[in-house]
Amino acid sequence: MPTPLKTGLKRSAACAALLYVALVPHAARAALGGPESAIGNDVSVLKGSLKSTARSDYRVHEIQLSSGTVLREFAGLDGTVFAVAWKGPTIPNLRQALGQYYDAFVTAAQSRHAGGRTHLEIRQSDWVMQSSGHMRAFQGRAYLPQALPAGLTLDEIH
Repeated sequence: MPTPLKTGLKRSAACAALLYVALVPHAARAALGGPESAIGNDVSVLKGSLKSTARSDYRVHEIQLSSGTVLREFAGLDGTVFAVAWKGPTIPNLRQALGQYYDAFVTAAQSRHAGGRTHLEIRQSDWVMQSSGHMRAFQGRAYLPQALPAGLTLDEIH
């Protein structure tokens, strides 16, 4: 049975963590729906290396993480990240990759607790996320359907 002192310390730590998140300014992220111009920050925060490729109507920025996982950020000609995808032995920092959609992901994932299943699909009106895998082999993608360039197929977001 927890003692009142331990319970009070746990509450204080939780309050301090929430206060930190609320008050400390966060760096710009090239997360889903965010500006492509912040991709350099993502590379720094994720401690990865960057390789960029231009297509006719979008750009792909591939960040190789030290874990071996590859995170791809897809940006339209308007400079907005319309999709992110990952594949590798670890799941990347989804708070960094999903940005403003992270809280919706957490809420949806908790309500769909899979109990050991390895596939998660979230479909909301403004964004979609699909994730699957098992130890040392994870993959997933999240995208904004209304922001996909004309002619781009979902198979290209990997």
